[in-house]
Amino acid sequence: MKRLLLTGGNGFFCTRLTKTYQHTYDILSTDVPQLDITNRDQAMEAFHQFKPDYVLHAAAVASTDFCNNNPEIAHNINVKGAQHVAEAAKAVNAKMIFISTEQVFNGNTSPGPYREEDCPIPDTVYGQTKLEAEEKLRDILDELWVLRFTWLYGLPERNCGMSPNILWDTLSAVLKGEKIKVTSNEYRGLTYVYDVIDQIPKIFEIPYGTYHIGSQNHLSRYDVSKLILKEVGLEERIDHLLEMDLEKYKDHPRDARLSNEKIKTYGIGFADTKDSIKKCLEEFKLKI
Repeated sequence: MKRLLLTGGNGFFCTRLTKTYQHTYDILSTDVPQLDITNRDQAMEAFHQFKPDYVLHAAAVASTDFCNNNPEIAHNINVKGAQHVAEAAKAVNAKMIFISTEQVFNGNTSPGPYREEDCPIPDTVYGQTKLEAEEKLRDILDELWVLRFTWLYGLPERNCGMSPNILWDTLSAVLKGEKIKVTSNEYRGLTYVYDVIDQIPKIFEIPYGTYHIGSQNHLSRYDVSKLILKEVGLEERIDHLLEMDLEKYKDHPRDARLSNEKIKTYGIGFADTKDSIKKCLEEFKLKI
């Protein structure tokens, strides 16, 4: 059985990945209590003890506002911490997946979807630190997959981490009886978390390199929220539950969509956002 070490193990993605593959891989899921990635010696010790075949590095501070307000902390975790993990992986000859983000393209003025060959221009500290980490990790490791994720979504599950996402945020507002204001000037790929998790073993079989991961989406964020309400049987209440925000990103519409054409050539495909939302709601028996 291959050994897989996870960082950011308590998070939204890794808790679900661990649950899915607990009988497929020998998994060591680590988070700050088990492994402080900002401590290089601690990283080296953990890797030498476990001797992983694969490393999936998901640990990061991802809050845009926090990173902008605390750039030194963000750099220490997102860049230096990633370097420590890569150096430890190299020391034990482990292959590594580095989870990056669509937000490396936040400052681009040309419209997406962006390809791997397009020049990223991040305009937030979070995006800047992830791009810098990508570059530094390529200098450390040859056996490296850089996966730029779109925004993942899913629903709460027992003993799994949770993070803000468009599906749960929309449904939570309904449960609270709150009307939500959503921009119509933002376009992002929105991907069902299990559409990524279910294909992780395939990643270990493709050439090393940088790949854009996730669903294509041609709907605005507002239209996606409308779709969610429609699919759960609340179409007649959309006007009472949802308000279109025409001001946010009005002067510079936000487009962080990624093209997934490259990874599709290796047999790793994704349903578009519209179909994947329907699939998720069906799996959780929430689709009317």
